[in-house]
Amino acid sequence: MTGSQLPLDLRAASDQRLDAFHDAPAVVAAVQAAARGERPDWLYLQGPAGAGKTHLLLAACADAAHTGRRALYLPLPAMAGQLAGALAGQESAALACLDGLEAVAGRREDEEALFHFHNRLRAAGGIALYAARSAPAALGLGLPDLATRLGQCTRLPLALLDEAGRRAVLRARAARRGLELDEAALDYLLRRVDRDLASLTALLDRLDRASLAAQRRLTIPFLREQLRGG
Repeated sequence: MTGSQLPLDLRAASDQRLDAFHDAPAVVAAVQAAARGERPDWLYLQGPAGAGKTHLLLAACADAAHTGRRALYLPLPAMAGQLAGALAGQESAALACLDGLEAVAGRREDEEALFHFHNRLRAAGGIALYAARSAPAALGLGLPDLATRLGQCTRLPLALLDEAGRRAVLRARAARRGLELDEAALDYLLRRVDRDLASLTALLDRLDRASLAAQRRLTIPFLREQLRGG
């Protein structure tokens, strides 16, 4: 089987591509090489919420699928308590991206399921990309062998974007939609809405539809109307 497998009908959005990830070029290069099977390293993305871990995992799946490799994305918070069933038979994936490791920490059955999957995937020649907010030793895992396995992965730290980085990402994502955001409009948005990239991207999608329907540019009066209405 080729292509990607994204449970719960989750699909990579147009912005969730490796070439759309702002900053951290060394991390992007490592993730892309893993997605394409060009390096054997298993990777562990570590950073706070909003640092782009999910973006990179979904982008890796899309990149792997583009080259005909089977990729699996699993959001572990959604699988907590049932991880053994979700991972059954999935070791045939060329790339397995497991997001939110902290969700299974302290759940003995889930930890054991992940440990055995890790071993099966490695034996089958696949590559895993893990993502978590904390280092393996700080996750609070009850299974020492699992913490050891995760600690053997190459760790890639991620940090939150600063103000300039958020502005650059928002501007680039607006341009990809054919939207013009001048500095005044950017200032207006960043002062009045949630500043994490997921929220900002969702807002851009809504503004894109509204702008197209109204045939209006993203001026401050138009943004004010949309934010009041939303």
